[in-house]
Amino acid sequence: MTMATEKDLLGRDRADDLEAILAIANQDSDAVIHSVEDNADAIFTWDYEKGERPALNKLYEKAKGAQWNGETDLPWDTDVDPTQVLPAIGSTGDPRFGPDGTLAQNPDLPFGKFGPKEWEEMAVESINWRLSQFMHGEQGALLCTAKIVETVPWIDAKYYASTQVMDEARHVEVFAKYLDTKLTGYYPVNTHLRLLLDDIIQDSRWDMTYLGMQIMVEGLALAAFGFMHQLTEEPLLKQLLRYVMSDEARHVAFGVLSLKEYYAELTDAELRERQEFAFEAAVRMRDRFLQQEVWERLGIPVKPTVKALLDLPAEQNMFQQMLFSKIVPNCKKLGLLDASNGWLRERFAEIKVLQFEDMPDTGEEYEVFDAVTAARQAAS
Repeated sequence: MTMATEKDLLGRDRADDLEAILAIANQDSDAVIHSVEDNADAIFTWDYEKGERPALNKLYEKAKGAQWNGETDLPWDTDVDPTQVLPAIGSTGDPRFGPDGTLAQNPDLPFGKFGPKEWEEMAVESINWRLSQFMHGEQGALLCTAKIVETVPWIDAKYYASTQVMDEARHVEVFAKYLDTKLTGYYPVNTHLRLLLDDIIQDSRWDMTYLGMQIMVEGLALAAFGFMHQLTEEPLLKQLLRYVMSDEARHVAFGVLSLKEYYAELTDAELRERQEFAFEAAVRMRDRFLQQEVWERLGIPVKPTVKALLDLPAEQNMFQQMLFSKIVPNCKKLGLLDASNGWLRERFAEIKVLQFEDMPDTGEEYEVFDAVTAARQAAS
């Protein structure tokens, strides 16, 4: 079998090729509709034996009782000051930003001349951008989970996936409402995120939808929501994120529980294809968080800013790397890190995220995140 090179997967020789990253631009940011060809077959199963896969059945039962209403279960009457949603940049513990941050020490960038007003403006644009990309990603999850209902051959998985479709619709709804009514509107979908979502939708294999969405996109989202939940003191967003995290933890567990069984039966060549897909997804998500659109809107030179972010040593870029704290251990549990003589292990080392391999995977962790049930028990 001919193995794909990084150029085959990414369209560039190196994951950190600055020119290639910046060459990917959103050409239809004003378009309302974006269509992607879906090549998958819809699969019926006539085996209706519920509980044949006990772990998935347990997850399904949990999901049925943990549904929540985005209109009535969140305090939408909360007054929100967009400048106070996140702490002042420089007080968040992220060594990249703020008056004493790494970027402010770079003479080729304008951050060293920023005063409180400029840092505040950057914080507002940053939260708008982050929540916008979460919203777009949740719509991608909505489509992908509907596809899983169609394509997965197991009835227990179809049952659970149907609850996730409802979860994702609710997530799109609440992020859109927060952006429209509490902040200042939203950004178009980031091109790197859109390309990843297109790749996931276009692949005809049901397990690739799981791998791309449940493990990679949802795994990163779960970590990112957790960090934002810790940082913000804004009560509406804090509760919104906590409820969304309750759902997301189940979603990632759904991927781990399903793929662990399926991947145990795959050949080495088939596992290598999944490794390559996971690496491509990881790089696209890393590139997505370079925030090119924010720098453009603020009039900050994009190329030197992105280069400075890519060049940061690992110890100064921990916030960015921690986004992969759920993805790497889950890939390890699925056997993807060390298949093909550790090919994915080497690739994750290149993008500086391998240090998370021994953190807890998300196969059973969803019980810890169940804020919805906890809130109902406290209320009663």
